[in-house]
Order: sequence, then C-alpha cells, then structure tokens
Amino acid sequence: MDYYCNFVSPPSQSVILVAKKLGIKLNLRKMNIYDPVAMDTLSKLNPHHILPMLVDNGTVVFEPCAIVLYLVEMYAKNDALYPKDALVRCVVNQRLFFDVGTLYKQIYENVHVQMRNSQPSEKQVQRLQKAVDVLESFLYERSYMAADQLTLADICLLVTVNALTLWLGYELAPYPRIRDWLGRVVAELPGCVEFQREVEDATRAYVVNRKI
Repeated sequence: MDYYCNFVSPPSQSVILVAKKLGIKLNLRKMNIYDPVAMDTLSKLNPHHILPMLVDNGTVVFEPCAIVLYLVEMYAKNDALYPKDALVRCVVNQRLFFDVGTLYKQIYENVHVQMRNSQPSEKQVQRLQKAVDVLESFLYERSYMAADQLTLADICLLVTVNALTLWLGYELAPYPRIRDWLGRVVAELPGCVEFQREVEDATRAYVVNRKI
C-alpha cells in the first residue's frame, strides 16, 4: 500500500496515525512538492496533483478525510473508530468537517501570512481563537471529541492541534480540556510519541529552510 505524502503537512500525518492504529503498514513515499520530477511522478497517478494520496491495489484515493474513511471501512476490525450508530457517526463527521473547514483553515491562514514575512490581522487572530474556543467546548460533556471513546475525529484533530503549537507556538494554557485530551489520545495511539518527535524535527527543518 503506497502512501504519497508531504510529511510536514498535518493532513498527511493524520492518515499515518490512523494506519498505525489499525495495524496497517504503509509504504511511505515522502514527496517534495517543489521537485518537478517528484510532481511529474505524482501527476501520472493523480492528474489533480493532490497530496496526500493512497494507492491500494490499484485503487487511488486522495483527500485526507477520504483516505482515513477508506482505511477504516476497508480494514478496521470493528466500528470503534467510526461508529455505525448514525447519531454518533454524525458527531464524528461534524468534528471531521470542523477540523478541515474551520480549525485547520484558520491555522493555515495565519501560517500563510507568516510565510510572507507578515503578521496575521486582528480578525485572523480572533477567528483562530474562536475556533480553538469551540474545540475546547467539544470536551465539556465528554473526554473525547465526538464519542465516549477514541474515534477518527480525535486522531485528525490531534494532528491539527499539534500543528497549532508547532507552526504558531499557540499557547494552550487557557484550554485545560484540550491539554488533558491530548494526553489521552497520544496514550491510545501506538508509536505516537516517536511519530510526534519525527514530525517536530521535520517541521523545524522545513521552517528553517523556508525562514518562517
């Protein structure tokens, strides 16, 4: 199972953690999006040039949410990560969409400004804070983001929150529920601590090279 990814990209990382949780071994193909040869290789498999991308016995899947859902639906031994109960699954889906469409979007906007050697506007900072406030509120009534146990929502949001602190140095002290939740999720993911160290090293190297 070949997995083409940009390792410093949070959406690429969530797939790796889900695969680890499911006991799936991925053949990691780390792509340099600035290398025309690498991108030419990618375009032959996927004309949209989208990372991450999974190739499983000829089946090509791109978009991170689609990939993690594919892995769970094809290879999970039970429905713990993506419950079949319609109401619980609805909450999991809502959290996944919040991750992609709200939280990660606001992180990306703030990082993108910094990559242009500028500072986020007050509105951008406020939108990001509001997204983090909402994330904290998800934990008011339960220990996990969408259910009473670990689900795909927790794994994907873990990666995004890591990006929040790695890329922006965001202070989580005002968010005790998020900090407690981070510890619970990391403890349930095999090899997660080592994986996070690898991500931190790769991210720092990227930041230095890009001079963010």
